[in-house]
Amino acid sequence: MFAPMLEADPGFQDAWNTFSDKWRDHLEPPFYLALNALARHLIARLEAGDTASFDAVFDVVERWHVEGDDYVREAATIGLLEDLQNTKLHMSTDPAALRPWLRPESLLWWEGVEDFWAGRTPLVTKRA
Repeated sequence: MFAPMLEADPGFQDAWNTFSDKWRDHLEPPFYLALNALARHLIARLEAGDTASFDAVFDVVERWHVEGDDYVREAATIGLLEDLQNTKLHMSTDPAALRPWLRPESLLWWEGVEDFWAGRTPLVTKRA
């Protein structure tokens, strides 16, 4: 799951190495924690105006949504997109600033997360 992301954004490698080292002995590492680290990394890049890799990054997120198994699709939505929308993680930016990089399927899930946060749906579901 993370190999194509590390290709898309080599700047995430150090955070990935830290995660991998910490959870090396676990059969099922908590990848949601790595996705939270990725969200924080991307938000920091957005705040710094360093978005050169965002097209490639969000291509990978789209592949997770389109080609991933159930776990990968859910993790891409709940583990990454939901964290990217968390306003508490944005110091000087707004989550909406990330919308231009979302691809079609990821955008539907992004909007589903927005619907959930706004109380329009009891669960995160893909917006139709």
